[in-house]
Amino acid sequence: MSTITLGIIEDDQLVQESLKEFFHAQAEIDCVLMSSSVEDFLTSIKSLKTLPEIILLDINLLGMSGIKGIPLLLNELPKVDIIMLTTFEDNDSIYKALCAGACSYLSKKTPLKKIKEAIEVVHKGGSYMSPSIARKIVNSFAPKQNKSNLLTPRQKEIVAEIVDGKSYKMIANDLFVSIDTVRTHIKNIYKALEINSKAELIKKSYDNEL
Repeated sequence: MSTITLGIIEDDQLVQESLKEFFHAQAEIDCVLMSSSVEDFLTSIKSLKTLPEIILLDINLLGMSGIKGIPLLLNELPKVDIIMLTTFEDNDSIYKALCAGACSYLSKKTPLKKIKEAIEVVHKGGSYMSPSIARKIVNSFAPKQNKSNLLTPRQKEIVAEIVDGKSYKMIANDLFVSIDTVRTHIKNIYKALEINSKAELIKKSYDNEL
């Protein structure tokens, strides 16, 4: 197997040392550059004789974020493959990184041997995701549950009244119930829809998610 040239952009000293020590012991992987920021990395590659084929990239960095740095890195190194290695596992970060051009996404909880495995898979033209990340991506393609099925007819009436901008007192008068009953219904609606505010409820209604 030919040697894989690797670049690392990571600003955490402990993580840097851990990665440096591990890859130094891997004969098939040559870490040609390690930087604390995208800006420093882009400056430093200009003096390299051997360019990295793969970059391990964090998101929360000194200077610009890793996600914002992806287009700049790909512009400078069009053939490079970028593997995100980060603590951020939220859907927004995952999708933004992949849409920006990253080919793989790893949690920093990933064991070093698995990170090496990911690098080898990517070098062969594949893609690699931490199991928890892969599950999030799969779930995003799953059919969306119709939230309206979670609400009773009375709760749907209350949602319609809220969307119309009516107060709890007005809703109580319209539906001939007490304000406390309205509050209880709203609490149950929030719980069923897994939301925490009237704004979220109204947004779901406007987005036809109810």
